[in-house]
Amino acid sequence: MEIIIIILGVILDRITKMWALKELAIGRDLIIIKNFFQFSYLENTGAAFGIFRDKTIFLAIITFIIAIGILFYLFKYKPQSLILRLSLAFIISGAIGNLIDRVYYKYVVDFILLHYKDMYYFPTFNVADIFVTMGTALLALYVIKEEKNGE
Repeated sequence: MEIIIIILGVILDRITKMWALKELAIGRDLIIIKNFFQFSYLENTGAAFGIFRDKTIFLAIITFIIAIGILFYLFKYKPQSLILRLSLAFIISGAIGNLIDRVYYKYVVDFILLHYKDMYYFPTFNVADIFVTMGTALLALYVIKEEKNGE
């Protein structure tokens, strides 16, 4: 099941980024909900929230090492917990999606923009980022659950 999540996640990420490159990179934004949600193209040369800007090679190497490490753990130790397996699959999927961008384009294609009027803008993100966030949230849930079981 984990390999299916990883593959489908990478495919979904690639499809949405190809769409963004074709439809949004020409400078056109697509407003979904006025003053709240839109698709807007951004070339992100950093990591989450703009940290490590213009450190593409460093980020690609770190992402590759982490993804390989998680894959090794997932398939060598075959954890019993469904939550743990799902969390790692989502994290790997998102990491691979953004790694492909860093290697191929030298930046990550971001295009999902949430904001409140012109007062607050959440950093622009993509489907791979959603998968990493979902995986991290599930991993936190797993850790909390395990701590409670260990008491």
